[in-house]
Amino acid sequence: MRLITSHLEQLNIALVGAASRGGKFASAFAAHPRTRIHAVCDVRGDLLGEANAKTGASEAFTDYGEMLEKSDIDAVVIGTPMQFHAPQAILALQRNIHVLSEVTAGVSVEECQALVAAAARSRGVYMLAENYAYMKPNVLVKELARRGLFGDLYYAEGEYIHELKALNEQTPWRRKWQTGIDGITYPTHSLGPILQWMAGDRVVCVCCEGSGRHYRDPRGDFYENQDSCVMLAKTARGALIKIRVDMLSNRPHAMTNYQLQGTKGCYESARSTQWQERNRVWLADLAPDANTWLDLTSQEAEYLPEMWRKPPREALAAGHGGGDYFEIMDFVASIVDGAPCPIGIHEAMDMTLPGLISQDSIRAGGVWLDVPDSRAW
Repeated sequence: MRLITSHLEQLNIALVGAASRGGKFASAFAAHPRTRIHAVCDVRGDLLGEANAKTGASEAFTDYGEMLEKSDIDAVVIGTPMQFHAPQAILALQRNIHVLSEVTAGVSVEECQALVAAAARSRGVYMLAENYAYMKPNVLVKELARRGLFGDLYYAEGEYIHELKALNEQTPWRRKWQTGIDGITYPTHSLGPILQWMAGDRVVCVCCEGSGRHYRDPRGDFYENQDSCVMLAKTARGALIKIRVDMLSNRPHAMTNYQLQGTKGCYESARSTQWQERNRVWLADLAPDANTWLDLTSQEAEYLPEMWRKPPREALAAGHGGGDYFEIMDFVASIVDGAPCPIGIHEAMDMTLPGLISQDSIRAGGVWLDVPDSRAW
């Protein structure tokens, strides 16, 4: 890792998986005065030239290890299939290279332990790219919770419902790691924002059950992952969280469903924009009576954090509701300014480990199992 000694210097960024997901981060880095795309990496050499041209990178590699060894990079963005996230992050951290990793952080508890150990020994910053936490409604709910307007938080729901059977065939790794394992294989988009609302809390135990298997892949095999899997989670402070992940059921997508309940208020996200539904909130201190919902946007003038008041054009154009832009701004700030990393290694584990333990629970018939605390590793 180069030593950045001047505010005039730029961080050299490498995009990994640059021909697909990794390349989606290029425009946000290009908009930051302290960063430049220095290298791109993808095993698909036939597509690497196009990715190189789009990003304006100085170097291109088809071998990740070779890039780490030869390229003068300060940070990597890991946008590869999820089974590579932890191994590739560990290799970078061992060289004191900063890491922004796509979700999930890892696909086994053992490799998560190795990742935490690598982060502890490294001078590099590790951040999980959980972009749903940066979406405008989720940021506003987080601020309302921080201000105490929901009171004591004790229940939440998150749902990621995204039918992707055809995508399984286009990206076969999904057939193994997302729909080839029973349980909650992709929890962070649902659990991530909820844990940010419940600041300072973490999941300590989970149980998981599924709805059975009703779909076959093109080869006639049932998917190992049951159609709808539901995980119940208890937190250290006694809150109950319900997470549903369904990537198989035939139905329209609904990937940003949330509920939050506290002693003084509650929140329910819109389930369908097709029917002009709105995100709604009830807050005892602000609602006219006990039965009147407020449009969540009605709270923006008073409570919306500054980052979303006048977002730049690049943020509005970024993917995942602006999340791809704002997470990069936080990642860079944690490197060049020493700002606290909002989704660092332990927050990444808090979002990832409950899903991994849910897979043990569903195999054991839905029993409650403890979730390890990475801070004790």
